[in-house]
Amino acid sequence: MDFNRVKEVLNSNQEIPVHYHGDPVWIESIEDTSSMALISNQGNHGEKQLVSIDALQEARKNNV
Repeated sequence: MDFNRVKEVLNSNQEIPVHYHGDPVWIESIEDTSSMALISNQGNHGEKQLVSIDALQEARKNNV
């Protein structure tokens, strides 16, 4: 994902699915100066990790 899209997702009132290495995650915050995002797994908000925003992928909903 790019930096601006990550900001949009973080500030959205809607839940927008995001994945990190195929796992669904929540974006907790972003660091403007380093292009890093603090994320947590959707199933375990206690474990957080700092990752590059380039590694995040917006999940697409299947309409099939």
